[in-house]
Order: sequence, then structure tokens, then C-alpha cells
Amino acid sequence: MSTVELTKENFDQVVTDNDFVLIDFWASWCGPCRQFAPVFEGASERHPDLVFAKVDTEAQQELAAAFEIRSIPTLMIVRENVAVFAQPGALPESSLEDVIGQARALDMDAVRKSIDEAQKGADAGGGQASA
Repeated sequence: MSTVELTKENFDQVVTDNDFVLIDFWASWCGPCRQFAPVFEGASERHPDLVFAKVDTEAQQELAAAFEIRSIPTLMIVRENVAVFAQPGALPESSLEDVIGQARALDMDAVRKSIDEAQKGADAGGGQASA
């Protein structure tokens, strides 16, 4: 499967319409990005049920800024509208496969519950120090 080019115009729709999206934040001048590209493409062929997408950080600076991308390449995985993984660096094929497997295995109900609990704690002033 070929990758989808993400822009600020189509980002929300692609992420909302698909339960599992792998996003490669990259730039054409970036050597490690060019090194990671065939690894990412190969994974897209092995996992046709997942959406593989790329964000050109030069062309989509606003999108890269929104996700606070400081280093490229950065791989992000979004499951059911929740970013469950984000890491800079060109992953080797075995590591990418491992990350995909771990993301597939996540219990998204448990992930959402954990996020909700963390948010409730923050809203209740959970950051207060105890004596």
C-alpha cells in the first residue's frame, strides 16, 4: 500500500476515519529520513490493513509545530484518535515491526481510561505536594 501525504487540510479526516495511523514526520534534506523511508514503505506493504502517512515538515510547518516535532524523522502512531507512540529517530525494520505489534496489542479502552484518570487528577489539582 502506498503512503498518504498528510497536510493540515486532510490530517483530521485521515486520523478520524482510520483506527490505526502511522505517521512519518520527515524532510527531503534529512539523511536519516531518506534512510528510514524504505523501511516505512516496506512496513506499509506488510501491513495493508494500517494507514501509513507522511508529513513533509518543510511543506507542513504548521502541522509539525502543532505536534512539537523537534527532530526528524519522528514516527507517531495514532490509534482511535489517541497518539499512543511518538519517537524521533530512524528505526530499523525489526524495531518498527516491534512497535507496530505493541501498538496493535494495546487495549484502547484501558488507554482511554488511563487518560481520563490522569486528566481528572490534573483537573483536581493532583499535582499538589504532600507533607
